[in-house]
Amino acid sequence: MTGMDSFTYRPARDELAYTFGCRMPVAHVRGGDVFTVVTEDCFGGLVRGPADLPSQACRMPDLNPVSGPFFVEDAEPGDTLAVHLAAITPARDWGVSSTFPHFGALTSTSHTATLQPPLEERVWVYGIDRQAGTVRFEATRSDHSVDLPLDPMIGTIGVAPGAFEARSTLVPDTHGGNLDTPHLRAGTTLYLGVNVHGAMLALGDGHARQGEGEACGVGVEIATTTTLAIDVIKGVTTRWPRLETDRDILTIGCARPLEDAYRIAQHDLVGWASALTGLETLDAYQLVSQAGRAPIGNVCDPNYTVLAAIDKTLLPAPGPAYGGAHERLRRLTAGLR
Repeated sequence: MTGMDSFTYRPARDELAYTFGCRMPVAHVRGGDVFTVVTEDCFGGLVRGPADLPSQACRMPDLNPVSGPFFVEDAEPGDTLAVHLAAITPARDWGVSSTFPHFGALTSTSHTATLQPPLEERVWVYGIDRQAGTVRFEATRSDHSVDLPLDPMIGTIGVAPGAFEARSTLVPDTHGGNLDTPHLRAGTTLYLGVNVHGAMLALGDGHARQGEGEACGVGVEIATTTTLAIDVIKGVTTRWPRLETDRDILTIGCARPLEDAYRIAQHDLVGWASALTGLETLDAYQLVSQAGRAPIGNVCDPNYTVLAAIDKTLLPAPGPAYGGAHERLRRLTAGLR
């Protein structure tokens, strides 16, 4: 790790990316670097009020832009990229959410076709008070309002897939992508398997907060200023995205149907817990079964996202994950949150 001086990358609108893979890098970084990335919301900043219906303000496929990719000079296929989210700050004092026709968990979709009328398209604007740490929900058909905790997260982050493939930023899979889990908040380290020379890291789609599952398919969408630190774990492969916090280790599965995403995450957590602690596989399976958690990321994207999590203190003297990368990057960025 080099601890190189930080820089800030602020993309112009025509520099935003809509795929992972098949993009030229916007900057070169290396393990140990700390840098800041300005990201746009999933609508590219084009939805600002109730009259800005996303179907009219945005065009497919130009939804869910990411900033990047960043070429990680020491990353090669078969390595793991560790990305520590040191700070995530809303870039504006407002965020937006919406409902869409034929999109979301509680309406007919192109994959679940029914004869019911399409859901109404509607926009909610949320005021963000960074000093108070709140996000204000205001009902559109009554005078009800309530302040919710501000809990900024990055919805979409990943690396290039392998085999010269390009994937839409709307899709979560083994490379990361549109994971849409609130556990991707400041203080979390994300581990991604490297598929191509340079990894090609990109991120965007910030949320001021999001409920587990993202039921309507849209969080409180925000632009962000996000500071991150990276490290490269040489010669260690990671099949599915993994997370580590001060308290937990978490694994991520992406698939349809939902139970397959659940199985992927649980299978990976059992294997990871066993490898870290020396627990026999069925003993690790039993412990995860009784003490683990299974938060849902999203149930609306082309693949669904399910996590499996366990408190590290419940594991018998676990060795440091990825050689202690989380703790190293946490120390490197101490004070930035």
